[in-house]
Amino acid sequence: MLELTRITAGYDPRDPVVRDVSLAVAQGESVGLLGPSGCGKSTLARVAALLHRPDAGSVVLDGTPVRGWRHRAPQEQRTAVGVVFQQPRLSADPRLSLHELIAQPLRSTGRRRDVAERVGELAREVGLTEELLGRRPHAVSDGQLQRACLARALVLRPGLLICDEMTAMLDASTTAALVAVVEAYRAESGAALLAVGHDRVLLERWCDRTVRWGELDGQRGPAAAVGPRG
Repeated sequence: MLELTRITAGYDPRDPVVRDVSLAVAQGESVGLLGPSGCGKSTLARVAALLHRPDAGSVVLDGTPVRGWRHRAPQEQRTAVGVVFQQPRLSADPRLSLHELIAQPLRSTGRRRDVAERVGELAREVGLTEELLGRRPHAVSDGQLQRACLARALVLRPGLLICDEMTAMLDASTTAALVAVVEAYRAESGAALLAVGHDRVLLERWCDRTVRWGELDGQRGPAAAVGPRG
């Protein structure tokens, strides 16, 4: 499904935050990537989501090497990955209502006919009322906005979902609700999951296996699983 091989990436080529890292996520598998803040795991997640071109290494998605990044990636590769970031207010256009936020990927890929049905379906699944869908980001809570961001990530039915600290700013009940939505989607679709975070207990309960960031570093040895969920 996803193969990251010897990835080096960052925002200063002279001092990359990710160095010689490899990670694989199989079809239908859920993998937790565990690491402290600032270690580079979010940069690796952006590489995996085709949002950041690495300085070195290769990315293979569904058996096809990735050659383009962001809008230069083929549409079939861009739409195969759904992403939810840690801070919903930084990833949501403040000018859009929650309805339009969720619908945006459908409109940008020419699927306007699917907007009403798909947005309504996902709003129910993530727990957003019709009244909340009409609000803009400044008029909802962080949890409500993150529900909309998760719905946006799922709206094109991706085969791989990347959750980068998705629940870090949420309370326990909202965290449980959104994890349940992800797992219901995966059970129905067979999608794979890469969950990035620093909460070991959450990742071990959520994912099939959890990998420590330090064990991904090419200078320190091969990746190691912390353990399966039990």
